Amino acid sequence: MKIGIFDSGVGGLSVLKKIKEKIDFADVIYYGDSLNSPYGSKSIKEIQELCLSIGEFLIDNQVDIIVIACNTATAAALDTLRERFTSIPIIGVIQPGAAMAIKQSKNKKIGVLSTPLTAKSGIYEKVIKTLNSKYEVFQKGCDLLCPMIERGWEDNERNTLLLKSYIDQLPEEIDTLILGCTHYPLIREEIEKLIDKRIVDPAEETAMHVLFELNKLALKNGFKKSRKEKINIDYFVTGDIERFKKVGERFLGEELSNIYQPLMG
Repeated sequence: MKIGIFDSGVGGLSVLKKIKEKIDFADVIYYGDSLNSPYGSKSIKEIQELCLSIGEFLIDNQVDIIVIACNTATAAALDTLRERFTSIPIIGVIQPGAAMAIKQSKNKKIGVLSTPLTAKSGIYEKVIKTLNSKYEVFQKGCDLLCPMIERGWEDNERNTLLLKSYIDQLPEEIDTLILGCTHYPLIREEIEKLIDKRIVDPAEETAMHVLFELNKLALKNGFKKSRKEKINIDYFVTGDIERFKKVGERFLGEELSNIYQPLMG
């Protein structure tokens, strides 16, 4: 079995990391569209076109499931991808993150840090209120964080002050904070130093959804699930491969190999 994961760059590695912890029987194709990063400053139509192109690439490489490891792409293109590619399951990160936040929050006040497009879409508020209308949701779009993490976040005073300026714009009364961009878990330690709230990383719950869907597929199609000593991961990166490798290795704590430039038809 094969899992296709894509993001606007290195952020989706936070989802890949959780999937690796829970799934040991499926190989992975990871697609990082760093050439077009950040998605959060693009129009919905642009994001949909990029995602459809990536979807075609993953389907051509015979994946059994697609994971949109990007909140912005999930908000803009999940329905579009599901309409185009009806033969396989497609999972986004917002529904799992919203469900987990509801479980975590005690006072029903949830904050979200995300890209500007995700915040503007109000998608987390919509999903959370669909699940439980009694919750309040406060969203803050952070235009500079994603590109800075993509380049390789430096833990210095200037970056700390920038991060604090975003966090300080969320109400003090929230008790739970969703990391509403898959890049943000890469700086989770820095965030935790600045805010004493329950932190929700949607990647954890997303990985559980992927496992559930793969188990359903295996049962339905008679796939044989056999544990692999080491799952194979092929990385396709549209931008700077060396930068992706450097940031990715620092986050995952292991050497990345099998990194390619995708050939798009």
